[in-house]
Amino acid sequence: MTMTDPLGDLLTRIRNGQRAGMSIVLSPASNLRANVLSVLKDEGYIRDYERNEIIVGKPELKIHLKYFEGAPVIREIKRVSKPGRRVYSGIRDLPRICNGLGIAILSTPRGVMSDSQAREKNVGGEVLCSVL
Repeated sequence: MTMTDPLGDLLTRIRNGQRAGMSIVLSPASNLRANVLSVLKDEGYIRDYERNEIIVGKPELKIHLKYFEGAPVIREIKRVSKPGRRVYSGIRDLPRICNGLGIAILSTPRGVMSDSQAREKNVGGEVLCSVL
């Protein structure tokens, strides 16, 4: 069965893993997922991630979730742009998540980056998800 929203699947795996108190979550690998995880790691929302290939031809991403004093660091993670409704934002309309306490992850012509990086580079794009 094909997956219609691989990024939404990744976010749901992270959300469910943190609710269950898991330290590691596995997800099928793709370049978009790896780029989003790289932004989450750079911003301090996850510890790390690795790309493993347990079965030949089926790479997986091993995501190390982050907790602070027993509570998950990611309080809320949700998909903004969906396959049925894409959400694009120019540089002037970039969303601020809780007045800068959270981040929005964008797919821009210069790659996947957080909203603060997009403001620095003066570029807009598709708003993939928001993290708080």
